[in-house]
Amino acid sequence: MATEALEAIHEVARRHKMTYDEYRILKDWLISVGEDGEWPLFLDVWLEHVIEDINTSHRTGNKGTIEGPYYVPDAPEMGSHAKISMREDEKGESLRFQGQVRSTDGTPLGGAKVELWHADADGFYSQYAPGLPEWNLRGTFTADEEGRFQIDTLLPAPYQIPTDGACGKLIAAAGWHAWRPAHLHLKVGSQGHEQLTAQLYFPGDPHNEDDIASAVKPELVLDPKTVDGIDGKVVDYDFVLDPLS
Repeated sequence: MATEALEAIHEVARRHKMTYDEYRILKDWLISVGEDGEWPLFLDVWLEHVIEDINTSHRTGNKGTIEGPYYVPDAPEMGSHAKISMREDEKGESLRFQGQVRSTDGTPLGGAKVELWHADADGFYSQYAPGLPEWNLRGTFTADEEGRFQIDTLLPAPYQIPTDGACGKLIAAAGWHAWRPAHLHLKVGSQGHEQLTAQLYFPGDPHNEDDIASAVKPELVLDPKTVDGIDGKVVDYDFVLDPLS
């Protein structure tokens, strides 16, 4: 695989008749990715979606997508029906996210773990931005005996990936934008089943069609509704997990 990757780079250089000046710019940029600590960002944004497609192509349950760079394990346990950790004055529209975890044969998966994390209304993640409580908008929820869960949180905001380092230079040079659509991150797992990693998106976001990370799939776009007696929006979304082979 390493040889094929190098051969692909060689072909690009030949096709575009790369000059030594261009080569030096490329070499300096690759060095700056490491110096800026942005290799995880670069790989998660521009490569992970392909790796995810390859490694989950066999699944018949829910579609997943990339994890991204902002996952933190061991978020506090909240139970099956709970409000996620947030500041008292947290900005944003209320969102109730609820559903059921099942196996592909329809069996409810009681005790399944649902990890949820997302950006705040300003597009920032706790533990990756200053001034936020450690577990802000992060939690682990355990489905009840019927595999059901209900999580009260807030609608996240779209945000730009960092543009002040080497990845930002690439974006500017290529004439791309740096935006990710608003999304919820989830990891869902149950004993004897493959863990699902997903990002769930919202209809009408202008960057669903041109996500810088190429991670949006039609099956991952939610359908929020207004329900009498409940503040904000309500989303019903079930997870179907593939058994381990």
